[in-house]
Amino acid sequence: MLYIIEKIPSQTNLDKTLKKGYIATVIMRANTNNKKIRRILLVFGILICLTLSGTFSASALTIEDEKKLGKKFYEKLERKGVFLNDRKTSDYFDTIGQSILAQGKRSPFSFTFTVIKNPGINAFATPGGYVYVYSGLIRISENESQLAGVLAHEIAHVKCRHIAKIIEKSKKVGIATMAAILAGAFIGGGDETAAAVTTFSIAAAASMNLKYTREHEEEADRTGMSYLVKAGYDGKGMLDFLKIMRKYEYYSSSVPSYFLSHPGTGDRIAYLDGLLQTTYKMRGSTDITENYERIKTSLILGETNPESKLNYFENRLKDNPDDIEGLYGLAVVYGNMGRTEDSFRYFHKAILLAPDDANILRDMGMQYFNLGNTGDAIDALQGAYFIDENDEGTIFFLGRAYDAAGNYRSALELYEKFRKGNPDNTDIYYNLAMIQGKINNQRESHYNFGTYFKKKGKSKSALFHFREALKYIAPESKRGAEIKKEIDSMK
Repeated sequence: MLYIIEKIPSQTNLDKTLKKGYIATVIMRANTNNKKIRRILLVFGILICLTLSGTFSASALTIEDEKKLGKKFYEKLERKGVFLNDRKTSDYFDTIGQSILAQGKRSPFSFTFTVIKNPGINAFATPGGYVYVYSGLIRISENESQLAGVLAHEIAHVKCRHIAKIIEKSKKVGIATMAAILAGAFIGGGDETAAAVTTFSIAAAASMNLKYTREHEEEADRTGMSYLVKAGYDGKGMLDFLKIMRKYEYYSSSVPSYFLSHPGTGDRIAYLDGLLQTTYKMRGSTDITENYERIKTSLILGETNPESKLNYFENRLKDNPDDIEGLYGLAVVYGNMGRTEDSFRYFHKAILLAPDDANILRDMGMQYFNLGNTGDAIDALQGAYFIDENDEGTIFFLGRAYDAAGNYRSALELYEKFRKGNPDNTDIYYNLAMIQGKINNQRESHYNFGTYFKKKGKSKSALFHFREALKYIAPESKRGAEIKKEIDSMK
């Protein structure tokens, strides 16, 4: 989607308005309740405005320009921590996205698919092949073909270069327009009208209402539907999800942000229905990867409202008392609420129905561990590790369980495995430092403590441990050189 600029005066009128001493206000909607995301989009949009203002001609936008804009926007969001950092979820969406991409002509962009932690109902794509989906949108979906339909539509927007075509029609960006945008951004009113722009909305483009046209939507639906069906999905998923979102538009107090930039919903529904009746009569699959239900369960378990999670999983069990996702979800939620007896009752029932489910075994083992029941924790976590030896949660907690049981060598092996896959994780260096101390490897213990404190921003403590580590090794050795390099970098 594109965040809409509701009203921008013409360049001439804007200049006059500013000269008269009034504040020209541009109100831009960002229909999301995540203040952090709004702030990031605002600041980054202003930076882009500064970059493009004055002498930039939007008609000069090239493939490389699109790549740079998309990359900068992605990196800004990544640094601010708004992405859902879950490897399995990321891999899931990448698998679907790449499957859809394979159905069309090769794109000049390398696509990246990312989930944003936000309860809003939204999905959008930026130049350069970056596609974003809000976790709130995933929550209201009913099957994988619906999510695939959303991705196919956004992929089509990028591959058809709709955003670039909008920008290419714009005029040069003027300083006065930028001033109005800044005024609207910093002085405009409160949460409801909090100003926000994205990289690709190029809010400084003088008199543009930067949202997709009905022609853009029709082409994205037509092209996206082709990709979706060729990938093996049921094309009806695209239509069904648009109807679900329309339902939320009717019954919600606010319009889903997706509709602010994707116009003509009624026409789109009719057009897609027509395509299904005439061109795509054969029904495809609603779930190709067979991971949809677990991905959705994981997303809901990651939400912060316990009552909302409880209601969701209880409702699943009302429909089917043996529903694995409902049993598993309630087990985890009750565990987090301190209702231990209820938690293990649901864990045990879920395991009886799905004895080879690595996620259920892992989370049951983690709960045993947190309760101090190391033996049962090891049994459950070993079972999970045997099924999936690459699950990061299993690796880390089985390492901790071995550590607590005094099996230090096995714990060290798993800690090292976790670190290799997560070098930016701070806490693992503390665990490594402690375990190395327990097996009397003072050099590595101090080195890992040094790394831990450096990542924590505690330079004095880090330098102390790095210098202590040097006492146990020749400075000219490879490890000694690494430690010396760490010390020199902190001087």
